[in-house]
Amino acid sequence: MQLHISPSMRHVTVLTGKGVRDFIKVKVASRRLSYRMVFYSLLFAMFLLRFVFVLTAMDTIEDQYECSSLGCVGKRLGPRLWRRQLESSIPEEIYQILEEAKIDELSPQGWDVPQTLDEFIAEMKSNNRSDAKTFALRLKAMISLLEQKTRTAKIQEYLYRHVASTSIPKPLHCLSLRLAHEHSTNAGARLQLPEAERVPALVNPTLRHFVLASDNVLAAAVVAASLVANALSPESVVLHVITDRKTFAPMQAWFSLHPLGPAVVEVKGLHHFDWFARGKVPVMEAMEKDRAARSQFRGGSSAIVANVGEKPVVVAAKLQALSPKYQSVMNHIRIHLPELFPSLDKIVFLDDDVVIQADLSPLFEIDLQGKVNGAVQTCRGADKFVMSKKFKSYLNFSHPLIAENFDPNECAWAYGMNIFDLDAWRRTNISETYHYWLQKNLKSDLSLWQLGTLPPGLIAFHGHVHVIDPYWHMLGLGYQENTTVSDVQKAAVIHFNGRAKPWLDIAFPQLRPLWTKYLNFSDKFLRACNIRA
Repeated sequence: MQLHISPSMRHVTVLTGKGVRDFIKVKVASRRLSYRMVFYSLLFAMFLLRFVFVLTAMDTIEDQYECSSLGCVGKRLGPRLWRRQLESSIPEEIYQILEEAKIDELSPQGWDVPQTLDEFIAEMKSNNRSDAKTFALRLKAMISLLEQKTRTAKIQEYLYRHVASTSIPKPLHCLSLRLAHEHSTNAGARLQLPEAERVPALVNPTLRHFVLASDNVLAAAVVAASLVANALSPESVVLHVITDRKTFAPMQAWFSLHPLGPAVVEVKGLHHFDWFARGKVPVMEAMEKDRAARSQFRGGSSAIVANVGEKPVVVAAKLQALSPKYQSVMNHIRIHLPELFPSLDKIVFLDDDVVIQADLSPLFEIDLQGKVNGAVQTCRGADKFVMSKKFKSYLNFSHPLIAENFDPNECAWAYGMNIFDLDAWRRTNISETYHYWLQKNLKSDLSLWQLGTLPPGLIAFHGHVHVIDPYWHMLGLGYQENTTVSDVQKAAVIHFNGRAKPWLDIAFPQLRPLWTKYLNFSDKFLRACNIRA
């Protein structure tokens, strides 16, 4: 191919390279360049050369030279404009030192570990300690010290909460004593509950039957008051309060002197149940062995706290395993509900650390589809901190007996507000399964699980649970305060599960009013025991 350009720049001729006279003529119009165009072209070229010079110069400047403001801008913007990949500004040497440094290297002789970031910066600015190795070693020493202090503080917090939650507060102890005294001296505190003409309601299956097992008078008072206050038809509510022998007199005195009509309230001690008093009860036998085993559990709380190799959350779980609540018969008695209430076919069971905020009668209309237990799942929900519990959260899947029988990723469910179909329950072996696994856990040195009644409950009710809407049961208000008050107010039942019970000083202050609103603090018993909002 040949290219011919005329001297006048008006014609361009293109000829093929094979001698053929086929050609293309392009006529170019004459164009006069203005001085303004030449000026702007030169100005743009000068700017471009300046910018390229800055970019190339910065790549060759050594690290010890400080860059000018324009040079720094070029170094930051250059890689983006030219689409070059930014290189790491942290040398590999620092990463290697942080990973491989030994404890004795972190604090050389005569050097104190920096306590704060300001101390660390001041030390690094000194002339004789500015190399990369010293920087990495001193940084790791400071972070290690802060991690150790944080762990110690967290474990101390868990220990103090453990002591606070396992001790009986003086006001609650005072309330029980005063009510017991009232029961012995005041005939009005010994009234039959319920009155004789309303006794048939206790076995009437057309009414709404609720069961509350508790040895805490104040907590039971709030559950009962909130249940009746929010019932649309309180005359259809029957509340069965179960307690132990020592709390029966105070409990009866409270509900005798604080009637909740037109609802029906029954107070019974375990010793009043013929079935329970007749002979040996499997759960009681298991509890005695469990109590003996836990009394020596890893040397008690002091030995748990002294173990420096465990994470604070593990220490907290082991401390919680020592809580008297998990050794209380009130916590285990729910597994015998079919025997305790042989005339009833459906009940709603309530823990004593819940507050009812809505009418619960629709619960009795839920079709459990042949299942025994209607419960809220705890692995699905907007609050990932609370609603993230699966079987692996409660059972020890490193033990072959657990690993062979259950799925670690199966969704767990909650105790605290449960609908139980007692007729369907009586056709199963749920109670026997519960006792069987309690014995297995004892023989395994408490290694199948560590906490309370929910783990054996997950096992015993496996395959017998019907999932209900989360609206009916909100959890976690006793161990976290991330849930907003506005969200809490939308739930039918709120549950203060965890250590921060609302009747304790360690309760979360913004959540406690949801519980205290159902107490009359002008009551003479509450005032006498200095129980205040």
